Amino acid sequence: MRFWCKCYGGLHRLTENLMMARQTDNMEHMDEKSRNNIFLIDDTANPAPLGLCAFGMTTILLSLHNAGFTEAGSPVFAMAMFYGGIAQVIAGILEWKKNNTFGMVTFGSFGFFWISFAFIGFLPKLGLSDPPTNLELAAFLSVWGLFALGLFICTFKMHKVLQFTLLMVVLLVVFLVIGELTELTLFTNLGGVAGVIAGLLALYIGMGQVINEIFGRKIFPV
Repeated sequence: MRFWCKCYGGLHRLTENLMMARQTDNMEHMDEKSRNNIFLIDDTANPAPLGLCAFGMTTILLSLHNAGFTEAGSPVFAMAMFYGGIAQVIAGILEWKKNNTFGMVTFGSFGFFWISFAFIGFLPKLGLSDPPTNLELAAFLSVWGLFALGLFICTFKMHKVLQFTLLMVVLLVVFLVIGELTELTLFTNLGGVAGVIAGLLALYIGMGQVINEIFGRKIFPV
């Protein structure tokens, strides 16, 4: 009896070892995409509306100044630091968890853009640097214009509203760069108008996604 128990126990362990070896072999031969599908299962909330609303509302606020309607006071820099900046960075991190490269790059980059913009205003007031020259601001905006252009090219495979939003962002940067280099208020005002349009479109997409989700059907075409 003991002999048969020992044989059965040994056979059971051998079977378990063979099954474990087979599972390990399957994992080793599994392609990268399938492996990501296993480990990237995620049912958390959609972070895109947060990033879109943060970008849109902050852009509108600053663009109202560029269009000549308001001053660039503390509300602009506070909004740029916390909502346009930190909130978008958080949205970008969450998009990484969703395996959305475009969302991660867009929200993460624009989030740090707004934080950088806020520091451009803070540092001279704190006596830590000289105020930027027009040429320096033009160079700063130009590199971000190249980045926005790359995102605009990506949107040719995406929704038309998002595509038009990025187009207005590109035009916004172009007008502001020309305004800094020529010191003509007209181009800065045009940049402000383009920025208000871009901000409203981003806000529309973000809130449209939230409203569609709450109502369980497509109310806004986003």
